[in-house]
Order: sequence, then structure tokens, then C-alpha cells
Amino acid sequence: MGTTIRLRMEDWHCEVGNVSRLSAGDWAKAALEALAKGGLAAVAVEPIAVRLGTTKGSFYWHFRNRRALVEAALALWEQDTEKVIAALNEIADPARRMCALLENAMADPVDAAISFRLISAADDPGIAEIARRVSERRLAFMQAALEEMGTPPDLARRRVVVGYGSYLGVAALRRLGASDEPLTDFIDQVMAGLALPPS
Repeated sequence: MGTTIRLRMEDWHCEVGNVSRLSAGDWAKAALEALAKGGLAAVAVEPIAVRLGTTKGSFYWHFRNRRALVEAALALWEQDTEKVIAALNEIADPARRMCALLENAMADPVDAAISFRLISAADDPGIAEIARRVSERRLAFMQAALEEMGTPPDLARRRVVVGYGSYLGVAALRRLGASDEPLTDFIDQVMAGLALPPS
């Protein structure tokens, strides 16, 4: 099928008990995992410290406050988006690139959870700005692929907005247990909506 590029939850685990080697990046990864599981409220210093097998002192060595930790976690999420896009850009055929994007997105519930949580926290201007920037980056990437296949820009934009909205909606329904359709069916439907051949 397509090429799957996954940033797996297990890749984000840090070595518990290896306190002396904990970095700001370790804290940011753990915060991003907490955000995916429980939203912004779950990005709390003490529970994350326990999970990392360290104390709050380690946190304050790297961050001045919780807000700085949230910002580091969101910066990491944005960087992960760029890594996925860079890997997908290695696929020359734009239709295969889009199929790989959808397969990757639907196979990775973590990213969908983060996107959903951040949309829910959009009243915070800082959170909203990062969520908007990442969403725009993803939409632009998808739109460029459609334009490469000859779709006019305005139509390409409308199609990718619907496709991305469908992805977020289905991801939310799957989290609620209200949707259990095979992912291949959903991918084929989105591909059809984008006027692309099925996977």
C-alpha cells in the first residue's frame, strides 16, 4: 500500500530512574503524551515528574513554569509535523503521497488526540495560534499535492478542508467509541472526496 510514517506513543517514553540524564526534551515528550491522554489539564508537573521517576527539582532545572513546559510540548508537536511532511515529500507521486498521509494519520491516534485536545483549548490565544499554524501547514501540504495533480487552487483548498475536517471528526468519534468502521473504508472515502483513486 502506501508508506507509513508513525510517531508512536512508545517512542515518547523516557527511561524511568535515569534522572541524571533527563533533558528538557524528555519533559516535553512526557508533557505531550499527557496532553494526548488527558488534555491540557493533564500537563501537570508533579504527575509527569512521577512518571519520569524524578522530582519537581528536575522540572525547575529546565523550565521556569508550567506554561513553558506546555509551550515546549507544543513546539515538539509542531516539529513532529514537519518531520512527517519531510518524509512524505520523499514520495514522488502526489496521489501515493496523499494516500500515505491518510494511512499515517489514521494509524496514529496520538496525533489525532493532540489535535482534538488543542481545538478544545482554542480559547487560549497561544494554544490557538499553534493549532492554527500546524493545521494551516498540513492543509497547505495537502493542497499542494492536489494542485500538483491539476486541481485548481480554490477547489483544492475546499477539498482539503473537508478532508482534514473529516479526519478530525472521525478521530473524535473513534475516541468516543461511536465509530468502528475499518480505517481503509474511511481512507477510501476521503480519497474519493479529494477526487483521488482509492488506496
